[in-house]
Amino acid sequence: MRVGVEVGGTFTDLVAVEGGRLVVTKVPSTPKSPDVGAFAALTASGIDLASIEDLGHGSTVATNAVLERKGATVAFIATAGFRDLLFMQRHDRRNIYDLFYAKPAPPVRRKDCFEAVERLRADGSIEKPLDEAKVKAELLPALRDGGYRAVAICLLNAYADPVHEKRLAALIGDALPGVLVTCSHQVAREFREFERASTTLLSAYVQPVIDGYLHRFEGKLAEAGFKGRFTVMQSNGGRLPAEAMRQSAITALYSGPAAGVVGATRQAARSGYKDLITFDMGGTSTDVCLVQDGRPSLAAETEIDGLPIRTPVLDIVSVGAGGGSLAWVDDGGMLRVGPQSAGADPGPACYGRGGTEPATTDAHIVIGTIRPGAFLGGRMQLDGEAARRAFEPLAERFALSVEQAASSALQLADANIVRAIQLVSTERGRDPRDYALVPFGGAGPLHAARIAEELGISTIVVPPNAGVISAYGLVASDYTKFDAVTRKMKLDDAAARDAGRIFGEMRDRLAAQFADMKLPGELDYTHTLDMRFVGQAFEVGVEIPAERLDSLDATYLSGLFADAHHRTFMHGATLDRPVEIVTLRVGATLPIGGAPKLDREKLEARAPEQAKIFHGEAWLDCARHTAEALDADEQITGPAVIEGYTATTWVPPGWTAGLDAADNLILRRSP
Repeated sequence: MRVGVEVGGTFTDLVAVEGGRLVVTKVPSTPKSPDVGAFAALTASGIDLASIEDLGHGSTVATNAVLERKGATVAFIATAGFRDLLFMQRHDRRNIYDLFYAKPAPPVRRKDCFEAVERLRADGSIEKPLDEAKVKAELLPALRDGGYRAVAICLLNAYADPVHEKRLAALIGDALPGVLVTCSHQVAREFREFERASTTLLSAYVQPVIDGYLHRFEGKLAEAGFKGRFTVMQSNGGRLPAEAMRQSAITALYSGPAAGVVGATRQAARSGYKDLITFDMGGTSTDVCLVQDGRPSLAAETEIDGLPIRTPVLDIVSVGAGGGSLAWVDDGGMLRVGPQSAGADPGPACYGRGGTEPATTDAHIVIGTIRPGAFLGGRMQLDGEAARRAFEPLAERFALSVEQAASSALQLADANIVRAIQLVSTERGRDPRDYALVPFGGAGPLHAARIAEELGISTIVVPPNAGVISAYGLVASDYTKFDAVTRKMKLDDAAARDAGRIFGEMRDRLAAQFADMKLPGELDYTHTLDMRFVGQAFEVGVEIPAERLDSLDATYLSGLFADAHHRTFMHGATLDRPVEIVTLRVGATLPIGGAPKLDREKLEARAPEQAKIFHGEAWLDCARHTAEALDADEQITGPAVIEGYTATTWVPPGWTAGLDAADNLILRRSP
């Protein structure tokens, strides 16, 4: 049996698949102890843990450790003269008109930053050897007296040759055996000192937290009889065994959103849809990602709390628009929605746990798209009157009816999501009208049609059990690991041949790492060159087909670069300037050998009920269907509501909906 457990901001979801059997469970998250909520989902499912062969897990533990500044006490070591690297950062200013603007603060104090006397040149040659005597006499005693749980080492130009980092780490390991040491060449072997230093520091900062979390969870699993493989989702859309994640904790930052993209991509592919815009609207946020030809877009860098992280991640844009997002009035008297969220505790007002502020879920109850007695299949009762009371102050403030105030809040949430989708589509040179929209999460299918109309999208693919797609993605994802190395080379035939040789070395290194993780099998590889015009500040990723690696030349690479540069910037197709290779990237994937099929629970067909939905400025009569009772040949014409156990779908006027052979609900906009 394969099981996925995903810890979200509001709910913890579980999906278990074995043959034709499907188990779906949702329990409230426990933000203060995520492992408690995760294990509660396993307990509530009634699954015998001894029968689980593969348990995939994703959580927000690493993310929360950074955002809440609850990571380990960490020391940072840089080359002499670069102690203030993390505080000086880049010479940019995010908010140029903010007189009180301050750069994002790293999770380390200046007094916890130290220097090592050494120096490497950009080509990796040694200019000044590591002063080991000074390390032993001054640095090691300072680290010992500081009581640090983790140490981050980022030495100048260590991406070219990590010889000094390795030696310094060995000295610290011998003197302080209980301290976890993270080196920059282990997590980001690329140039740009600040980004590399930030990535190394954050990795060291969250590593003890992840290590402790996984130890606690594994202990509970062992006590319950679990003997299968325990894996953790990464931000890049692939899993790794839990033991390997202890060495690369930074890759687990956005595991939940990444799992959702993988699950949605797998399920939509069963219906033949490979060009997608995935749209995950949960309790706290909405995450969107563009998928081209069945492959989610990757980004080489992301950031958290304003701090850069140089590690491959799915190119996901997040906005604070979820079921728990609060409607509020700003200082200028304008209505806003999010990013503040009611979260899991106390949750929206309708949860009856003490929340009084109006949230998106409350708005849906007010306009009728969510029935209080049907939430989670009736397993969780909601307070409809509390939802109305929450919106009354806003309605009075803007001289609106309660329904109009709720509808206005939903329109603002939709506008935030539309903008996020534009960031991953039109601003990346992609037309959203060429893609199918795949909504999931508890609230996604409720908003999908309105968002599709705004973007001109004509097809929506709603997966079965859409509210737990992220958990499904944990059991449907492959094992993946990436490697990157900076090697600046002016493009010519010799540099092209060197690139092919370095790619081969990187593939061998990744294959050895998979062998160490006891993951045998044939690996699939991707190869990318980060290239730019000489003099440009940033690079464009150029993917290289595997069959061309042994015959690379400057002319071929120049053509690929010209196409990629023009697609991104709409200029630069004529190569009248010299080009250079900056960084080489290789991804290695071990396919799981067929993702399990996600089906819907099937109930006996039943006649739809009549309902009223507030749409636009008026109440509409519509039919209310049960998703699990839909007939395979049934076509539904909007307006209609389709209620499922984990998510509800709104089919507005002008849209039709029907199940296909893969159990996906396909919505199409009438011409």
